[in-house]
Amino acid sequence: MSQYRRLAVPGGTIFFTLRLQDRNARLLVERIDLLRMAMRLCKDRWPFDIEEAVVLPNQMHVILTLPQGDADFSKRWRLIKSVFSRHVDRPAVVSDSMQRRGEKGIWQRRFWEHQIRDKADYQQHRDFLLLAPVREGLVARAEDWQYSSIHRTGGMGRVFGAVVAAE
Repeated sequence: MSQYRRLAVPGGTIFFTLRLQDRNARLLVERIDLLRMAMRLCKDRWPFDIEEAVVLPNQMHVILTLPQGDADFSKRWRLIKSVFSRHVDRPAVVSDSMQRRGEKGIWQRRFWEHQIRDKADYQQHRDFLLLAPVREGLVARAEDWQYSSIHRTGGMGRVFGAVVAAE
């Protein structure tokens, strides 16, 4: 069995990518209200700040900052994914390994994370995140995608003043 080692930086700013199991699904945008509710519920229990986010039909990218003294982002994603999964229908096909683990088959088992190191690293990941809808062919301009923090943070040209882990 693989051993995953995750960097634990209390109060860190981290970039995440989470994907649905079905690459053709549109569940995240079809049930955006449910995803937002799951995120709010988690933030109420275990606070964090969303610096940037984009939700695509089958994946999402998020830059978040944890509170000082707290490095446990895994429990946050576990809660968000489980709340979301509990309120949607099980897919028609769920692998045997997922069924054995008691998984519903909505999300890919893990997520990808990257610890933000400095302002340049933050900007690089912010640009990647905000341009995701364009790369996926969903819109011609990042500003045209409605499920993006680009509307909150002032567009592609502005550097959002996020707290970074190491400066």
